[in-house]
Amino acid sequence: MNQLVFIQHNRVVTDSLTIAEVFNKEHKNVMRDIENQIEKLTEAGEQEWGLLNFELTQYQHPQNKQMYSKYDLTEDAFAIVAMSYVTPEAMKMKVRFLEEFKRMREQLQETDKPKTHLEILQASISQLVDQERRLAAVEARQEHITEVLSLNPTEWRKKVNSLINKMAKKLGGFGSYSDIRNEIFQRLEERSKCKLSIRTTNIQKRMALEGVSKSKIDKVNALDAIAEDARLTEIYLAIVKEMAIHYKVGMVSETDKQIAN
Repeated sequence: MNQLVFIQHNRVVTDSLTIAEVFNKEHKNVMRDIENQIEKLTEAGEQEWGLLNFELTQYQHPQNKQMYSKYDLTEDAFAIVAMSYVTPEAMKMKVRFLEEFKRMREQLQETDKPKTHLEILQASISQLVDQERRLAAVEARQEHITEVLSLNPTEWRKKVNSLINKMAKKLGGFGSYSDIRNEIFQRLEERSKCKLSIRTTNIQKRMALEGVSKSKIDKVNALDAIAEDARLTEIYLAIVKEMAIHYKVGMVSETDKQIAN
């Protein structure tokens, strides 16, 4: 890997693929490291900072030509994620990254340096327009966060299913639906200290004792077990909200598209 950083939307960034290759990690593990940091930022009330410095994008795999998710990171975002990489070799690579960020930033500044009064004026206007676009994009994403956070314990199943579908699409297709769903269930079991399979079986046993038909009993699933318990429902929705925000589901507004172009 020769190029550690690159220019994207007039900013110097690196990405999760580069980090994975340079630090000799699996890409999925780097993605998890990034999402853990985004979750901590959200818990600290720094969602806006996360939105500005971590950008979930996609890339095409060179072999199967499928689209997969990756993150673009600013220098500050890289510093946060790489903070936990502490082996001697990792420390050397972090220094290389920071040197490249500095070099590319200086190169960008030199390239954009205005030469005449007209160029100075044009640069100032361009900077203001770019800043306005970025702020508009963040506001649009924050509006979506508010919409996601409005999920409530009543009539939530369809909305949650829609969000999971969108998250799966972000990860490369609807084949990822079961992966997203299973990750949500796993987080739920860890937080609530419960086993959804046992709760589901208990519901089925109770229904059998009540004389409910086998066809209805067979349709009982983990969501029914969650819906039966107000505490589980609350935890489940909280996890879905967190993941929806992290994956920026439905956050691509017209403003974002203009910036990307």
